[in-house]
Order: sequence, then C-alpha cells, then structure tokens
Amino acid sequence: MAEILVNPQTAPLDQPVDIIVVGLPPGDEVTVQLSTGDRASHGVFIADERGVVDLTRHAPRDGTYHGVDPMGLFWSLEHTGGKPGPMCLSVEGAGEVALRRLTVPEGVERLEVRENGLVGTLFAPEADGGELPGVIVLSGSEGGIHETDAALLAAHGFVTFALGYFGMKGLPEHLVDIPLEYFGTAIDHLAERCGEIGIVGGSRGGELALLVGSMYPQVRAVVSVVGSGVVTQGIGPGANLLQKLSYEAASWTYKGQPLPYLPYYVSGELRSKIVNDEPVPLRLAFDTSDGIPEDTEIRVENIVGGVLLISSGHDDGWPSTELSEVAMRRLKDHEHPFPYEHVVYPEAGHLIAGPPYRPATDVTYPGPGVTFSGGGVPHATAHAQANAWKRTVEFLQEQLGT
Repeated sequence: MAEILVNPQTAPLDQPVDIIVVGLPPGDEVTVQLSTGDRASHGVFIADERGVVDLTRHAPRDGTYHGVDPMGLFWSLEHTGGKPGPMCLSVEGAGEVALRRLTVPEGVERLEVRENGLVGTLFAPEADGGELPGVIVLSGSEGGIHETDAALLAAHGFVTFALGYFGMKGLPEHLVDIPLEYFGTAIDHLAERCGEIGIVGGSRGGELALLVGSMYPQVRAVVSVVGSGVVTQGIGPGANLLQKLSYEAASWTYKGQPLPYLPYYVSGELRSKIVNDEPVPLRLAFDTSDGIPEDTEIRVENIVGGVLLISSGHDDGWPSTELSEVAMRRLKDHEHPFPYEHVVYPEAGHLIAGPPYRPATDVTYPGPGVTFSGGGVPHATAHAQANAWKRTVEFLQEQLGT
C-alpha cells in the first residue's frame, strides 16, 4: 500500500523537509500536491523501479516547479482564491499528511519590549546557562517589525531583537527623520541580555543596518540583504506613489540634523508605468547616471566587524547590486580589517530577504496606489532566498561566536 513519508512533519519554517512516497507500482504516474487552502502546488512524478517517488532525488515531469528540488512544492505555491487553512500534503491512493511550519520554533521564548521609547520583540532560546550573542533584526520600507525572522534566527543560537522604527503605535508614522540615536538605545537594551551584537536588515533595513553599524562600534557584524551603501530619500505621506516620491525629506537624522541623501528621480518611463497602471519597477526612481554624491555614501569602513552584502541581479525594487557595490568599494579602498563580501544572485528579484521556503511565485506586490514589480524569476528568487538565509546565519555565527 502506498504511503507518504515526511521528515520532519513539524519543523521551523527555515528547515527543509524530506518527502518520499513508497509502495507505488513501479512506473506509475503520481501527482504529489501541497495545499494551504489559499495556495496550492503540485508535481507529477514517475515511480522508480522500487515503487518510490523521492522529492530529494527525483524531478517532476510536470508541475509548478522543475528540476530536482526538495522544497520545490513549498516555494512554488500559487494562489487558489480559497481561504487559508492547514498545510496538507496529499497523493491519490496514499492519503494525506498534515505539516506544521513553525514561525516560532519550539524552545524559543518571546518577550515584547515597550520601554525607553523602544518598540520591538525579543526572542531567545530557553536559558542554557551560557551567554549568547545578540542580533537586531530590522524591517524595510513596509515598516513594522519582523518577528518571524527574529524568532527563527533565535533558534540558531542568538538573542534577537525584532525592532520597529516606524509604522507602529508609539513610533513615527512614516520613514522620515528617524533619529539614529533610537538604535543606540536599542543596542544598549540588547547588550544587557547578550554578548557580541550584530545587525541584519533587508532593503531599506539593509541600508539602515550599514548606517547603524557605521555609527555604533558595539555592532560587530552587519548583514545587508538587497540593501544600499548609500543613504536614500525618506518615504513620506501621500495618497499615491507620485506624491510619496515628491515628498522631499531625509530618512534619518543624527543629533537633530538630517543626513544627506540620494533623491528620488521621477522619469518619464516611471511616470508612464504609474499612469498606465502597469507593474512599477521602483528601481527607476534611483538615478545614478551622474554619479552618487559622496556625502550620501555610508562610511561602512567605520564598522568594527564583518560585513556581508547580499543583492539580486534582477532587483526591480531598487538597484541593490549597484548601491551595495558602493559599500564594497569603500571597504576595499579602506582595506577593511574584518571579513567582508558581496554576494550577487544574477537572476533573483527583490524579495530574497528573510527566511526561505515561503511562496516565491508573487513577482509583483502591492504598493501605494500601484503594483510594484519585484523582478527576477521565481525559482531563482527562491533559491537565492534559501542561500542568503544560510549565509546570513553562518556569517553571524562566525563573526559573533555561538
């Protein structure tokens, strides 16, 4: 009798699983389906001579993904129009298996922080008697806090601080004039609970991670995913994207003074895509053809620790490869004494930050009155996300000592 074997059935979101179907008639065509109610994926396989379909070794002949990919069913989940429900793996004639993908791993404790003006959430493995390194986790231009990223990182041996800095109660409403001293307060708060401290952010959070690391020597490791080595313009109020891009303001301040920034540029092509309701590649709003003003470059050479830059070659969100290369150039020019690297995924899009094995089929996403283009192709973005997460965890462990 056919049987579905899944190992493990319950696991953190960033942990891969092995899926094997046994007891099939050799040569039979079998469809393996994954569903979450609102999304579904599938692969059509041919059972081997032993009557086995093994997703870690076999490629589907048809389906929502191609090639041998143990987690292909997970990242290729597509919208169904249905309602969200439990995750279920099924094979006709072999039944179904319920899967649990944990956003807060077992053994990780959660504590909300609402003091000294800070808004965030701490995560840590249950006390093991030893001092663990700490990591501040920053969100991007969407604001809020990235609790899932922080909770999953904590399971790898860190005390993590998912820190909000705008777009939440008790914080500025917009990414405008955010005082960098706020992050100094956050570093001090985390330092009371951990050893060495690192910081990680994606997109605008990647820009911020490099900036905070350059200004606070307590930060001993920085990871910037699809980020920027250049300070860019703030994101202010406005009913639509053109109004937001036209709002001239700094993103960050220090000692009450706004930091110089690279301004947005509304080209004819960008305006046309907005007016015609086409997917908008926001990278068009960043014009570096006349060079980048030096006073907007982040002094990354001041970071007292390692720097990992990660970017995408087909990033439609903004030119993360070019903007990150500015940081790489400064590190090289100043012969940075700590490890540094710039990893580029040529075919990936903007959405590679954060934990892997989530759906990567959405190549567009909603913006203020528009639909943004993320760029890249789903399989490349999915694989880049998985590799970027692995590199991030290993880099932080190496630099901070777990």
